[in-house]
Amino acid sequence: MLQYTNYFDTKSLDPFTLEKGFEAVRYEAASGEIGYYHLPLSSQLLVEELQTIYHTIDRRFNTIAIVGIGGSSLGIKAIERLLRPSTPNAKKLIYLENSDPISIMHEMKQIDKFRTLFVVISKSGGTVETLSIFKRLIVSFELPLENSDQIFVVSDEDSILSRFADENHLRRFVIPANVGGRFSVLSAVGMVPLTLAGFDTGAILTGAQIFLERFWNRQEEHMLQKAAFYVIHRDQYPMNVLFAYSDTFEEFGKWVVQIWGESLGKRNRRGERVGLTPISLIGSVDQHSFLQLIIEGPLNKTVTFMHIEHSEEHLMIPELSLNYLEKSDFVNGKSFNDLINAQCQATMQSVLQSGVSVDDIAWKQIDERSVGEMILYYELLTSLSGALLEINTYDQPGVEIGKKILETYFSR
Repeated sequence: MLQYTNYFDTKSLDPFTLEKGFEAVRYEAASGEIGYYHLPLSSQLLVEELQTIYHTIDRRFNTIAIVGIGGSSLGIKAIERLLRPSTPNAKKLIYLENSDPISIMHEMKQIDKFRTLFVVISKSGGTVETLSIFKRLIVSFELPLENSDQIFVVSDEDSILSRFADENHLRRFVIPANVGGRFSVLSAVGMVPLTLAGFDTGAILTGAQIFLERFWNRQEEHMLQKAAFYVIHRDQYPMNVLFAYSDTFEEFGKWVVQIWGESLGKRNRRGERVGLTPISLIGSVDQHSFLQLIIEGPLNKTVTFMHIEHSEEHLMIPELSLNYLEKSDFVNGKSFNDLINAQCQATMQSVLQSGVSVDDIAWKQIDERSVGEMILYYELLTSLSGALLEINTYDQPGVEIGKKILETYFSR
C-alpha cells in the first residue's frame, strides 16, 4: 500500500476534465483495444504455467540473460532492482540491451554457457539491437538452435522472431497484440524472466489488480487530479521531475522516463506538438546537482517526491564525534533511513516554499504488491494524460522514422 498526497491546487480543476480522462481510459479497457489493463489477471495463468517448469530451470541454470531493449528490458530491470534486496537468492539477471560493443563484451564475460538461460524479447520481432546481439551470442557461445531448451523467445504471435522460434522448435511466449512494448512488463515480457529467476510475480500481479480495482471504483481520484493538472498547465510546467529518495528507484526512474516520454511526446489531433518532459532524479545525491535549478531556476517544472518510510536495513549513524567535523553530529545515533527521509521532507518543503507544484508518493515498504501497484499507477497516469492531451498514447511514429533512416545507412 502506498500513500499519495497532492500539494498542488486541486480545487480549481474542472470536474468535466476529470470525468473525461476517466471515461477515456475506461473505454480503452472495456473495448479491448488496449490490453495492459487486463494483464494483472490474465498473466496469473502464465505465472502458474511458469511455476510448473521452475524447478527444472532452477536445477540447471543460475543465470538468466535477457536479450532485449526498451520496453523489453527497462520494466524488468526496474522490478529486479526494487525487489532484489528482499529476494537475494533470486537468479542473477544479465541484460544485453545496447549495441555498444564495450557493454556487450562486458556482459558476455559474465556468462557461463552451460548455466545460463537466454530469453530473447522483442515485441515486433525485428528489433535490430536485439537480433544483432542474439546472433553474436549464438556464434560466441556456439549455442545449438534446434530444439534448444536453453533459449526462450518472447514476442508477438506472428512476428518474424516467433516464426524463427517455431521453425527451430524453441519454447516461446506470446505478448498480446493489444499490449504495447512499454506497457508490457506485466505480460510475458516481465513475467517469464522474473518468475524463472525466483521472484514472486504472482504477488506483483495481485498488487497491480487491487490498485486497478480501486481506480475503477473511483477510490484513487488523486490520479485524475494529477493528470488533469499536468495537462491543463502543460505550457506553464512542461517538465515533470521524479525525485526518488533511494538508489533502488534508479531503474524505475528510467522506466518512467520511457513510458512517459515515448507515450506523451506526440502531435495531437490538430497536428500540434505536445508532451511532458520526464526527468528522473535520485535523492539525496541530486540535491547536490539538480535541486538548485528546481528552487531558483525557471518555475517550469512539477516535482513528484518518492520515499520509503520503512527500510529493511537498520543501519545506524555512530555516536562518534570527530575533531573539526562536529557540524554533522546532530544526526549521530539516528538511522540512515531516518536521515534520508528527513532529507526528502526538508527538500520537499524547500521546493514548496519556492512556489513549485509538488506531490508525494510514500511507500510503507518495498514489497511485491507495492511494486505491482506502482507499475499500474504510472501506466494509468500515462494513459489518463494521453487521453487529455488528445493523442495516440500507444504509438511511436517519431521512433519509427529513425529506424527507417538507419536501414538506409547499410543499404547504400
